[in-house]
Amino acid sequence: MLKIGHNLKYDWVMFDKAGIDVAPYDDTMLMSFDLDAGRSFGHNLTDLAKSQFEHDCISFKSLCGTGAKQITFDKVPLKEATEYAGEDADIALRLWQRFKPRMTTEHAERVYKRVDQPLIPVIGRMERRGVKVDREYLAGLSKTFSEEITKLEGNIYEAAQGPFTIGSPQQLGDVLYQRLGLKGGRKGKSGHYSTDVNELERLASEGVDVARLVLDWRQLTKLRSTYTDALQAQINPETGRVHTSFSLTGAQTGRLSSNDPNLQNIPIRTELGRKIRDAFVAEPGYVLMSADYSQIELRIAAHMADVPQLKEAFKNRDDIHNITAEELFGTVDRDTRGKAKTVNFAILYGVSAWGLASRMGVSREEGSAIIARYFERFPGIRAYMDDTLNFVRQNGYTKTLFGRKTHFYPNIRSPNPSIRGGAERAAINAPIQGTSADLIKRAMARMDGALAEAGLDGVRMLLQVHDELVFEVPDGREEEAAAVVRRVMETAAEPALKLDVPLDVEIGWGEHWGAAH
Repeated sequence: MLKIGHNLKYDWVMFDKAGIDVAPYDDTMLMSFDLDAGRSFGHNLTDLAKSQFEHDCISFKSLCGTGAKQITFDKVPLKEATEYAGEDADIALRLWQRFKPRMTTEHAERVYKRVDQPLIPVIGRMERRGVKVDREYLAGLSKTFSEEITKLEGNIYEAAQGPFTIGSPQQLGDVLYQRLGLKGGRKGKSGHYSTDVNELERLASEGVDVARLVLDWRQLTKLRSTYTDALQAQINPETGRVHTSFSLTGAQTGRLSSNDPNLQNIPIRTELGRKIRDAFVAEPGYVLMSADYSQIELRIAAHMADVPQLKEAFKNRDDIHNITAEELFGTVDRDTRGKAKTVNFAILYGVSAWGLASRMGVSREEGSAIIARYFERFPGIRAYMDDTLNFVRQNGYTKTLFGRKTHFYPNIRSPNPSIRGGAERAAINAPIQGTSADLIKRAMARMDGALAEAGLDGVRMLLQVHDELVFEVPDGREEEAAAVVRRVMETAAEPALKLDVPLDVEIGWGEHWGAAH
């Protein structure tokens, strides 16, 4: 008999702890997401009850309270708890009755059945497994970060010609544009100067020490509060591991998100971010294995935009950034390769001439010229972008290769250029990033079965971060596990889809995540 739930992954974990297998099932939260991702309402039960039925649900707060006086749900009087639970079940059933016919008529069944729905038990198992972290290492890292933050604060005060509250955007703006007399400051609606990351990076590129130091300070304080301090508190006393919570509806393009802790935002291109990864360790007798799709969004773009040079390069395993450097700048060296890499990824996000110029440290005119040269050399990319924008303007949504829709109406037709431009940039990238998310989800759904079939039941899939999967592997089984993981990830599109470019997976392992990546 079909079981219907809302955010069924949570219930699946509870049933799994009790040794109960739940099947078959439908999840109305995922059905809502696959039908309406990007629309103006949320996919939680309360928001859907309001948007679909104009009904206000009994709030959890009204039963359990908040703050110091908050009680656990088992202390709620039975009558009130029953009404709350009954309402949840009733709304979930009503949502299923409303969404089920739409799944077929709006062509959402394919991505629901082939991508999202199968992941419920997969990520449920990952959450239950958790990942081991080294508490002593984190404590030492917190201490090191605190010492560095103190040094930075002294340097900031010196460069700013006096102390101020570094964490206050208003005070920082006043320091930059009034005390130091810098030019080019822009004020927001509040009347205060903007000190967002783009503004500080602009100033840092112009040699403003305060801006560079504040950027370093922000990164260190965030890493300390979000990871080195918080992770210690999030170690489960029973398992000795951290159990992040994955969401299938956290990003409108279909990417998984995670919270408590959020592992998606650990910076991986900086030395400090890599130090955080070193805190994630394997149990004795195991190693951590990282399997990362290589340049997957560029590969998908080459397929979707039908770019012969890029498709041929990926088939020959050539360096894609070298090829772009040769096409754009006529020569390949460290500098031009770095610029080409920036261009390759920026173009996929619909970057403007000003945005590219800012990233590359060149004039707006040069940024515009680079984009023009790129489109001249790779006309398929220009055609893909034009076709995507024409489609989304006409239909209000974009689609991935697996049929996942992301809605952009009404912003895509907004008379406000800023709002419309943001929607256009997001719409250009959504089919590419969404297809990438679909592929890794398909690989995850098949992974446990493939490992078991190969006699590798002891291999445990623990984490998914963007284009990367992390496993705990018994010592001595690394090569066997790597072969299975690579095969599953590289064939994730099949048989539903045959890509014109090969998918490539980089795999490494070691005693901690940093060594594996």
